[in-house]
Amino acid sequence: MSKAGALEKIRVLDLTRVLAGPYCGMVLADMGAEVIKIEHPKGGDDSRAFGPFVEGCGESAYFMSLNRNKKSITLDMKSPKAIEIIKKLVAVSDVILENFRPGVMDKLGIGYEALREVNPRIIYGATNGFGYTGPYSQLPAYDLIVQGMGGLMSITGESADNPQKAGPSVGDIMAGMFLSIGILGALEARHKTGKGQMVDVSMLDCQVAVLENAIARYLLTGKDPVPLGNRHGSITPFATFKTTDGFINIAVGNDNLWDTYCKEIGKPELIADERFKTNPLRTNNWDQLVGVLSEAMAQDSTESWIARLRKGGIPCGPINRVSQVVADPQVIARDMIVEVEHSKAGKQKIPGCPVKMSETPCSIRKAAPVLGEDTDQILKDILGMSADELRQLREEKVF
Repeated sequence: MSKAGALEKIRVLDLTRVLAGPYCGMVLADMGAEVIKIEHPKGGDDSRAFGPFVEGCGESAYFMSLNRNKKSITLDMKSPKAIEIIKKLVAVSDVILENFRPGVMDKLGIGYEALREVNPRIIYGATNGFGYTGPYSQLPAYDLIVQGMGGLMSITGESADNPQKAGPSVGDIMAGMFLSIGILGALEARHKTGKGQMVDVSMLDCQVAVLENAIARYLLTGKDPVPLGNRHGSITPFATFKTTDGFINIAVGNDNLWDTYCKEIGKPELIADERFKTNPLRTNNWDQLVGVLSEAMAQDSTESWIARLRKGGIPCGPINRVSQVVADPQVIARDMIVEVEHSKAGKQKIPGCPVKMSETPCSIRKAAPVLGEDTDQILKDILGMSADELRQLREEKVF
């Protein structure tokens, strides 16, 4: 018998689309929440139109990767009856998620102030580019915009002359992750107070929050950090090196590891070298050190180096292609690639849940829903609508 998820019996209404909000909803769904995705009848979530598409059925693999474990209903929020249905669902739900520009939900009559009147226990989770306050609150934003404005691109890549974004859409994903954390905190607070609250998460705020040592270095020195390629600004050697057949990442995080590393690469004389005896010295004298290490690492293959360095306890690893990641024995052992049965696309492999909980485990119970596939069931089972009521609403194009 499978164990119940941590958020079993928590109902979430997910009005979000594309990435940040849906990612948050997926995290909550993986933890056992019942997540009801509310989409427009024509086309639904914008990401349903994003490729790649599954051949033969046209379903978006992008959408599937962000909306597993959810149910889908369609409602045209321009219809007053659709708004009334949302309010009725809010009355029997715990959380509502939205990622519209601030003010849009208020104009529809379902902003936080209106919904807390319907259900004082509701937790209203909102994420967008710049949050509900501040001079930028009404500006549109996408991941690329926020990575630039949040400083991430100024420290990513090989040089300040060619700023680079991170590969994944980390601006969106971090916002989704922080929103899920905020909602979990709000649920715990509700246990104590009996009251819900609004959780306002800005993509830009999240970028600032994760800049860690870059902000620390600037505030201490007054100097803007610059891109260092794959180097770390404070730890050395913490970098990528070329081998005879590829590349390897090395992370020597303390002086004891440095001594071991020098012996393993056949350069024990570096241990006593006054220029490199401590981590700050190695960082400050990187220009004098990098050539020596690069020459040593170029003498053997990636696989051989990994075997030797891991034996010595040196953190290291290859630079895997995605094809190698999905076949990695550690990834497979941790159930990070799982197979689901989609109602139209058939068997599909998707990433698993990274949160492993011993007593209330996350689970992937179903594939992402087809647009509106749960509309009748939800309105009938949760709101008690009759077949005649559903027929009339359908004729009026409410859903």
